[in-house]
Amino acid sequence: MRTLVTNILVVFILIATSSQGFTQEPAQPVSQPLPRSTPEAQGVSSAVILDFVQTANREVKSMHSFMLVRHGHVVAEAWWKPESAEKPHVLWSLSKSFTSTAVGLAVAEGKLSIDDPVLKFFPEDVPSEIPANLNAMRVRDLLTMSTGHADEVGFRNESAWINSFLAHPVPHKPGTHFMYNTPATFMLSAIVQKVTGQTVVDYLQPRLFEPLGIAPPTWDANPQGISTGGYGLYLRTEDIAKFGQLCLQKGQWQGKQLVPSEWVEQATSKQVSNGSDPAKDWDQGYGFQFWRCRHDAFRGDGKDGQFCIVLPKLDAVIAITAHTGDMQAELNLVWDKLLPAFHDKPLPEDASGVAKLRNAFEKLEVYEDKSQIAEHMDVQVTVGMNYLVYLPKDYDKQEKVPLMLFLHGAGERGDDLELLKLHGPPKLISSGKEFPFIVISPQCPERGRWSADELVALLDGLEAKYKVDRDRIYVTGLSMGGFGTFSLAARIPDRLAAIAPICGGGDLRTAGKFAKLPAWVFHGAKDTTVPLAYSQHMVNAVRKLGGEPKFTIYPDADHDSWTETYNNPEFYEWLLAQKRVSQE
Repeated sequence: MRTLVTNILVVFILIATSSQGFTQEPAQPVSQPLPRSTPEAQGVSSAVILDFVQTANREVKSMHSFMLVRHGHVVAEAWWKPESAEKPHVLWSLSKSFTSTAVGLAVAEGKLSIDDPVLKFFPEDVPSEIPANLNAMRVRDLLTMSTGHADEVGFRNESAWINSFLAHPVPHKPGTHFMYNTPATFMLSAIVQKVTGQTVVDYLQPRLFEPLGIAPPTWDANPQGISTGGYGLYLRTEDIAKFGQLCLQKGQWQGKQLVPSEWVEQATSKQVSNGSDPAKDWDQGYGFQFWRCRHDAFRGDGKDGQFCIVLPKLDAVIAITAHTGDMQAELNLVWDKLLPAFHDKPLPEDASGVAKLRNAFEKLEVYEDKSQIAEHMDVQVTVGMNYLVYLPKDYDKQEKVPLMLFLHGAGERGDDLELLKLHGPPKLISSGKEFPFIVISPQCPERGRWSADELVALLDGLEAKYKVDRDRIYVTGLSMGGFGTFSLAARIPDRLAAIAPICGGGDLRTAGKFAKLPAWVFHGAKDTTVPLAYSQHMVNAVRKLGGEPKFTIYPDADHDSWTETYNNPEFYEWLLAQKRVSQE
C-alpha cells in the first residue's frame, strides 16, 4: 500500500455609535490612481523590498500580487503572471470589511443602530418560539462575531438564508463568545439591504467605490438576491490598497469624510478577545469585521492569503493577493522581512536598487507544482488544497485505475491532514484496509466550504498526474462533503461514473443536471444535524426527473450514517460496477 500526502495549486476563474448630522456627500468625480514614488523618497529600502518579494516568491505558494503604500504613495507593486494590475481578484473574507463599512454608513445616515436587535429587521422570519439568546442578539454581535452560536449555520442554496440563520441554535449569550461566523456577515448585508432598499454593492457604489476611483465591482449574491456579505467581492490590488489607505486616514479621502472617523476607529479597534497566543495574528482581537494583528496593525483578510494590512505607526498599507494554504506564514514574512525596510526619514535615492526591483518584478510568475511523486515517500508542499493520496498495491501494473474522491465533513477542515483519518476511507486506509481505487481525500481550508470549481480544478490535476480511468471516477462525501458531492455532480455530471452522498443535501434546482447519474444516497433517520429531509428532497427531485437513485435510510442512525456505509463491502462493489455514461 502506498499512502502519499501531496497537493496542488488550484487555479480557477469564478465567472456603535450613531454619527448624527453626518450626511452623504454627492458622488465625487472618479479619483486618480494613487500617486507613485520611489521607495527611498518615502523612507523605504528598495533592497529590503526586493528581499521580501524574492523570499515570498520562494516560500509562499503562490503569490498573486503585492502593493506597498507609504505616506500615501505606492512605492512597490508587483503581479505574478498571469495576474495583472487590471484583473479583479476574489477577496474571499476580505469582503467582510467592506460590509462593515456599509453598516457604518447606514448607521451614520440614521437607518439603524448597532444596538438594534437582529430580529427587528426580519419579522417575517422570526421563529414561532424565540429563544432568549436569539432575542438578545444585536447588530453589534454580528459585527464582532459574538452572536452566541457554537458553530456556523450551514446555508444551502435552496433554503432561505435568513430563516436558516434565525433557526440555528444560540447556546451562548450574545457578546460573550467569539466564533468566526461568515453567516453573521451575510446577516449584516441583509440588514443593509433591508433598511436601504439596495444591495451592499449598490449601496457602496456612490458612497465608497466611486469616490475611491474603483470601477463598479462584482459581488456574489445568494439565491434571494442579497449580496453574500462575508465573501464574493472582486477587486483589483490597487482597490484593496485604496481601501486600506482610506482606513488609515480615518475615513477621509481627498478632503472629504467618506466614512465617519468614529466608525473607522471602532471598526478597526479590538472589540472582543479571540485568543491568547502572542505569536498568532488571529489571537490579537477582533473589531467590526476587521482583525487586530501584531505591531499595532489591523487588517482585513480572506481565504488563501488575501490581505489588506494597515500599519498606522508606519503610515503604511500593504495589499496582497495569493493562493496559499498558510496565511500565518505569509504574515510572518511581512513582519520579519518587510518591516525592516521602513525608516523615519527619506533615504538616499538608490537607482540601482529600484532597477533591480523592477527587473525582479517583471520575471514573477504564479507558482505551479511540477514535482514528481517519489515511491514510498510522504510529500507535502503547502500549496493550495492539500490532500491525501492512496494508490492500490498493483497501481504500477495497471494501465488505468478507478478513482474515488472523498469529501470530508466540516469538523475536518483546516491544515492538519491527520484530521482526515478520523472518518471514511482515510480512516480505513490508516488501519490497513486495501482498496482497488486511487483514493483522493482533499482537505477543505478552515472556515471554508467545498467549491465545485476548486474540485474540478483538483480533478483536472489528478487526471494529468495519475493513471486515472476516466470512465470510473466516483465521488462520495459525508455531511458537508455530502453537500459537496451533490454540488460537484451538478457541475460535471458527464465526467463522473457515480456519486454517493452521505447525510447531505443540495440545490433542488440542479437535480436535472445529474438525474441520470448513478447515485446511492445514505442518511440516518434520527439525524438532527442535517435532517433526513435534505436527502429525501434531493432523491425525490431526481426521481421526478426520471432518475433512479438508490436510497438507504438507517432507521436507528443519527448524523453518523457514514461508518456503516463505508464498512459495507457491497458499497464498493456497487461503485465499481458503474461506468460513465452520457447525461444527454
